[in-house]
Amino acid sequence: MPNAETLLQDGWRESRQTINGLSLHIVEAGRVGDPLLVLLHGFPEFWWAWRYQITPLARAGYHVVIPDMRGYNTNDAPQDVSAYTLDVLAADVVGIADAFSAERFDLVGHDWGAVISWWVTAQNPDRLKRVVLMDGPHPDVFAKQVLAHPTQALRSTYMAFFQLPWVPEAILAGFDFASLRIMMRRSAKAGTFEPGALDQYARAWAQPGSLTAMLNYYRAIRRHPRAEKPARLTPATLVLWGADDLFLEAHIAEASVALCDNGKLEFVEGASHWLHIEQPGRINSRILDWLADGI
Repeated sequence: MPNAETLLQDGWRESRQTINGLSLHIVEAGRVGDPLLVLLHGFPEFWWAWRYQITPLARAGYHVVIPDMRGYNTNDAPQDVSAYTLDVLAADVVGIADAFSAERFDLVGHDWGAVISWWVTAQNPDRLKRVVLMDGPHPDVFAKQVLAHPTQALRSTYMAFFQLPWVPEAILAGFDFASLRIMMRRSAKAGTFEPGALDQYARAWAQPGSLTAMLNYYRAIRRHPRAEKPARLTPATLVLWGADDLFLEAHIAEASVALCDNGKLEFVEGASHWLHIEQPGRINSRILDWLADGI
């Protein structure tokens, strides 16, 4: 078992980097100088979301870098919504690559990490080699898909709730984050989260200012301008989507991958929104196969 305080396993190391004006906690594995591979977690996780991916990807020859996204866990957590716009979040990712002196890099994102990765890739095509995006929509298509599909609108009602000031924080934090724990358990396959895993998440959620910061990602997305022409992606992009995702319907994945010049969509049967935790062997193989095609 990893150390309960750091969660680090053999071969993993941690540091703090000043990125885009904020102090961010970063975990690394693999040899410095190997191709840089950045992993971006989603809501409501933190870097430990990638616990089943870090070592296999590093052993395959990548310098794996996993940040806690701004506002998460022990990171600096600005409380203003404007600190969480997609342009700011994308600048964080580019800043991480710059901090590790990577002119080009590979990128993997899940949930909000995928949303941010769509934007990073669209805005910085010359910096990205190959990309893997899991269960997170292209930000230029999500609103249209919600409006066009009433069942998706029902699935997304929690996002409207998150727009309220203070109330979501009070409810989500109550009874040691009971509602967040229930959300994660009910949306996953039985046994997805090992004993004690949600306690580790709760420790991250309890960090000062973190919960508001996490919710501000949702509050800031309303400021994303409606594009007449959605941003397209030119780097090779693999979209992996849990076939049993309770939050996001299949048409969102299909509309998103349609904006890729070189994209491929694969539905992962038997997987929920948390596919990287439920089926790590399968997901790791697909990530490595996809990245290797670009070598």
